[in-house]
Amino acid sequence: MSSSYRYIDPEFSYTDPDTNLLRNLQGITDADVLLFVESSAVTKRLQELYEYPLIVKGVITLFEIHQHLFQDLYSWAGKKRTVEISKDGKQFFPTSFFDNAFQYIDHVNYLHPFREGNGRSQREFLRLLAFEKGYLLNLNPPDNKGVYDRYMQGTIESEVKILADLIDELLILSGE
Repeated sequence: MSSSYRYIDPEFSYTDPDTNLLRNLQGITDADVLLFVESSAVTKRLQELYEYPLIVKGVITLFEIHQHLFQDLYSWAGKKRTVEISKDGKQFFPTSFFDNAFQYIDHVNYLHPFREGNGRSQREFLRLLAFEKGYLLNLNPPDNKGVYDRYMQGTIESEVKILADLIDELLILSGE
């Protein structure tokens, strides 16, 4: 979790006040252990979605993906966040407007509907959508910081052309 994120959570809805770690279903209190377990669990769940892809039905599929990826770790997997989040001083969509927010679905990262795991859920959503259309898309190539940086620039900074060019570059027609 990047230190440039700021969370307004005075009631410690998501974090343990003693460790400042996300409350998790496994009771992990060590940051390195949580990072390792989360990475391993999400990797396993991503593999399941590769083998048994969900059908994209709309924004609800984003919530289904998040729930699937983080079900082993967080009770709030697949649920809208209840705390305010900002990164580098930029406020993500306020929770009080979530009921009206889905008109802004073209700016999903700004919406930032989950407490953690937004990017991973979004990338899987895009992969599944491409798959349904007969394409392969890997927005998580190993050891390719350039892809990650361009993806983040496209989503965080709303540089739609950069994101579109990146996706176009990475799309492969299935069977090629």
